[in-house]
Parts: sequence; structure tokens; C-alpha cells
Amino acid sequence: MSVPSQRLETSAAAADRLDKALAAAFPDVSRARFQALIAEGAVSVEGATVTEARHKVKPGDQLRVVLPEAAPALPQAEEMALPIVFEDEDLIVIDKPAGLVVHPGAGNETGTLVNALIAHCGDSLSGIGGVRRPGIVHRLDKDTSGLLVVAKNDRAHHGLSDQFAAHGRDGRLERSYLALVWGVPERRQGTISAAIDRSTANRQKMAVSRSANAREAVTHYEVLEVLGTPPVASLVRCVLETGRTHQIRVHMAHIGHPLLGDGVYGSGFRTSAKKLSDDARNALNALNRQALHATTLGFEHPRTGRQLQFDSPAPEDFAMLLAALRLNNTQA
Repeated sequence: MSVPSQRLETSAAAADRLDKALAAAFPDVSRARFQALIAEGAVSVEGATVTEARHKVKPGDQLRVVLPEAAPALPQAEEMALPIVFEDEDLIVIDKPAGLVVHPGAGNETGTLVNALIAHCGDSLSGIGGVRRPGIVHRLDKDTSGLLVVAKNDRAHHGLSDQFAAHGRDGRLERSYLALVWGVPERRQGTISAAIDRSTANRQKMAVSRSANAREAVTHYEVLEVLGTPPVASLVRCVLETGRTHQIRVHMAHIGHPLLGDGVYGSGFRTSAKKLSDDARNALNALNRQALHATTLGFEHPRTGRQLQFDSPAPEDFAMLLAALRLNNTQA
């Protein structure tokens, strides 16, 4: 759908808002995209241009949408190696290495996953959203490694976004992470339910908050292994029920067990490195990031309905720190 002045035509099946009627008739196009097209004057009802998405249509009303030519991809394509776990015509699953930024932004205009995906996918990316680009439905922090799914067309983007919006509560989506945290949680498994908002003290950080703008955040955790003699750290599995910015990092710090290597939310635990053996301290310094890895990703394929699940073992830097912590013995 990347040719100029392509038209979609249908008749309303039932009385409804214009944007909802169009989204129901053309599931390959997101409702948000239809709202934008309506506002741009690209939609007519019974031959008259309508610019309000909430405009009520009646059964049998003739609807027409003019789709503009897809714009060139912004940002630009950049060739780079991609660790692809799975790919088909609708989506691509990447095992993102630590250090790779997902989407361009201030200070990271190039060299991102999106730049690489545009180069890799080429003309397979849909232009129906108004620009040829991959659909980012969830993100990982720059220094978090692991599994990430990206939509290659609007239909897949819509279907995956719907699953992420449901936060796995309907059983379609599963996201779990491996984390190395300081100390040993008193409860070996539990649920952290604490809303998150941007910190009022430092706008670059997130924080547990009771503000009116705070968003619900729920993390389930399980201690898989206690590490060191005496215990100095734990290997924890975290399962997300919501997906807020820095959620695991904020929640584990909130219960007093921040991630190893997390200079933002675990800065108060820097002296804990004194409890480590030389090998463990060297491995932590070599990690040079928060010890967090997205190890499992499961979802329903947006086209076929097939349930897919992918698993990624901990990368070398994480695995070396884990091995050193297992051997950590600082008893006199």
C-alpha cells in the first residue's frame, strides 16, 4: 500500500464512531492511523469530508479513505549485524546485545536497532502507517540484553500492541528476566505492586510514587539461587505483569535489593563490592551495566494465532559474573 493516492472504500456495517467503523472494516490499519487520516481530511462519508474521528456513521454509509504515499523511512537505514532469533513476513525477534539503543533519540540519532532494522527489512516494511519503519511495541534499556519483538507491518504492530497492552493477563504474552541483585530477599518469591512515575528529585530517573500520574506497575519475582559464602547476592527471575520504564530496576531497589552494576538505582550499594572476591569484583567491573537479561519472550502470532516462545541464555558478561559469585567466599 505504498502507491500514491490509494483508496479504501467500504460501507459502514453498523452505527458507530467513524474511526471505529474504519478500524473494524480494515484491520490491517490501526485505529490511531485512521484518526490521523481523518484529522488530515483524507476521509469522506457519503462524499463529504469529515475531520472528526467521533463523527457518527449509520449502517450503509459509504466511507472512503485516501492513503498518502508512504514517506521515506526516518531515521535512515544503517547496515549492521543483527542477532535474529526468528523472522517471517510479519515480525522479527532480536536477541539484543547490551549497549544497543532501540530507537533514535537525543544523543543517539544513529547506530540504533531501528536504523539496522530499516536496512535489514527494506521494502518488506509496510507504508500504510504513513512511513516505512519497523513497529516498536516494547523496548529494552540500552544496557539490558535479551529478547525483543518488532512488527514489520501495521497489522502485526496492531496485534502485538494489543497483547502488550493486556500485560499478559489474558495468557497470550509472557516476559521473564534474569537479574542479579544485591543481598537475598526475605521472601524467596513474591509480587511487587507499586506504581511508578518520573522522580520529582531527578527527572532522568523513575521512582515508586503515589502521585496522580503514577502508573500501575506489577513485578513477580522468584529467587532462583543464593550466591556467595556468606550470601552476598541472588539470582532472581522476574516476570512482568506491566511494562513501565525501568520497572524491574526500580522495583528491586524499592524492596532493598537493587541490581548489581546499576549505577542509577543501586548507587547506595557500591560499598557492597567490598564483600566480593577479586574475581567477582573484576567480573562486575567487566559487566559495566545493570545485571539484567530478558531471557524469555512468548506471544501469540498476530496473523496465525500460533503461540510462540523464545528463550535466550544469559550472555557471556552476565554468565561470567554469575559464575564468579557462585565461587565467592569471603569468610575468614
